[in-house]
Amino acid sequence: MERKEVIRFAAIDLVPPTYRKELRRFLKFCVVGTVGFIVDTGLLNGLIFLGGVIPVIAKAISFIAAVTNNFLWNRYWTYPESRSKPLWQQISQFFVVNTAGLGINLMVFGTASAFLIPRLGMKWGVNLSQILAVGVALFWNFFVNRFWTFNDVP
Repeated sequence: MERKEVIRFAAIDLVPPTYRKELRRFLKFCVVGTVGFIVDTGLLNGLIFLGGVIPVIAKAISFIAAVTNNFLWNRYWTYPESRSKPLWQQISQFFVVNTAGLGINLMVFGTASAFLIPRLGMKWGVNLSQILAVGVALFWNFFVNRFWTFNDVP
């Protein structure tokens, strides 16, 4: 059995057939999110450290760039069947969902870090809070986008 087949078996074949398509979409959504994180973080650092842009302005620009990147990849790769809605409607919905996701991320991060930093120290507290916040926002973004932004996909 080839390596690709072993990985495919391990990841997909353990899931009931009715959920396999959604699992593939979720995995693609995670890949797109990772690329978006790289776009966001790379542009943020470039704008601040190379361009001298004020951090909060740099963050706004990098967030918009990352969400735009993620929307395009999700529309054309994760949900290629999604074409019945106008582009402007989908991108507007995607931005609303992701902006709410940013709010959820910040709330979870703030709450978790207030609890974890005093107990685990700055390094562990911040990073565990980040993992929790990203995890919660990931599921929010995936499910709300799946059933609202890309609800035209069977």
